[in-house]
Amino acid sequence: MDSLQSTSFVASEYSNNYSTPFVVGEIIIEGNKRTKPYIITRELPFKPGDSIYLPDLVKAFEISRQQLMNTTLFNEVIVSLKSFRGYIVDINIQVKERWYIFPIPYLKPVDRNLNEWAKQGYGLDRVNYGFKFTYNNFTGRNDKLKLWLITGYTQQIQFQYDQPYADKTLKHGYRVGFSYSFNREINYATIDNQQRFVDSLNEGIKQWSGHIDYTYRPGLRTVHSVSLSYTHQSVDPRINELNPKYYGYQRNRISFPELTYNVSYVNVDYKPFPLTGVLAEGSITKRGFNKEMNMWQVVGKATKGFQLSKKDFFSWQLLGTLRFPFSQPYINQRMFGYGDMYLRGLEDYVIDGAAGFLSRHSFRHQFLKFSVPTYIKSKSHDRIPFRIYARVFGDAGYSYNKNFTNNSLTNRILYTYGAGVDIVTFYDFILRLDYSFNQLGQNGLFLHIKNDF
Repeated sequence: MDSLQSTSFVASEYSNNYSTPFVVGEIIIEGNKRTKPYIITRELPFKPGDSIYLPDLVKAFEISRQQLMNTTLFNEVIVSLKSFRGYIVDINIQVKERWYIFPIPYLKPVDRNLNEWAKQGYGLDRVNYGFKFTYNNFTGRNDKLKLWLITGYTQQIQFQYDQPYADKTLKHGYRVGFSYSFNREINYATIDNQQRFVDSLNEGIKQWSGHIDYTYRPGLRTVHSVSLSYTHQSVDPRINELNPKYYGYQRNRISFPELTYNVSYVNVDYKPFPLTGVLAEGSITKRGFNKEMNMWQVVGKATKGFQLSKKDFFSWQLLGTLRFPFSQPYINQRMFGYGDMYLRGLEDYVIDGAAGFLSRHSFRHQFLKFSVPTYIKSKSHDRIPFRIYARVFGDAGYSYNKNFTNNSLTNRILYTYGAGVDIVTFYDFILRLDYSFNQLGQNGLFLHIKNDF
């Protein structure tokens, strides 16, 4: 019995008397073999002893289900009324836990995206391989342990432990990590909107970094964090012959601390692939404290999703970055073409800058929703769900660059548009296939893959 059916049943028993509140009694949790019960109740907008009116209880059940799914701990969540004793209601929460341990081999091109790898000839020498060990829900408190041992194009060691609930109030947490990487090939400049590499330098580029973060989550939807990190990076001295502004001041090594404050707000139907609701994040960073490295950075990102009909959705996403002073070394100038900051249809290009914004607009129609059996003897993994959406989109952006102006896509309004398909399935695996057009008169097919591994 789902939450709406259960509530309707109680409502009929009490003649739709909404003027008398119910009192929350027991909260019974089923299916959590690993997850601590208090991690589940942490996500609920009610607790035993609370008085709540029936219409608010219906909303609270949906908020509870949404919050628990957005922890990414479960494949399925059902929140319902279990029984009632007069006006005392007992609540049942059924969860199907995910697999949490992923000791998997790692094989991935090092280029920014699959199209960039194709331009490099699909060379196996541009592939990283190794071992990634990820243990989600490590102690049952939604903590995460990561250990990456990567070689190939890049030698990399990375460790991180994230404990969001380190105290009894379940509001304070921490995150610690370190990483080391070495790469013989160096992206030394951007020319004609393309990364330029050199791989004949003996010393290559090396980086050590470590960080410690404090996190604070006072309620359900907002998380604050403060991060302190330290980075040491060095490159072959001959890089200054190719780009004197790589680090600036003709240096080939640099060390700097970095302090960041971040705040995020999540109120969406499903965080990995939001269709409705609001998702927002903002940060302010101070990198370095002297003339060798001196940068302030402000970053903002917001997504708003609307449901237009049962199967139709519209979303608007706005991203922005501001770095000052505007005169920054090359390593601090990355803007479009890295991570999530790209225009759909301009994936083949990189656009550097000290300030920029990106506006994305997408209309989606769900035309398929189904699941296939796995034939695995597991109640939580007996079927693989699929959702498939058709999408049309349009993007606009702008990147301001004071120093590196030998690229035609800087300091001008950019726009793209196209159509595509989104496929969403287990473990937040999302495949996006786009056919895009840009203002340069170019068009093409682009593939994007996002997953949790």
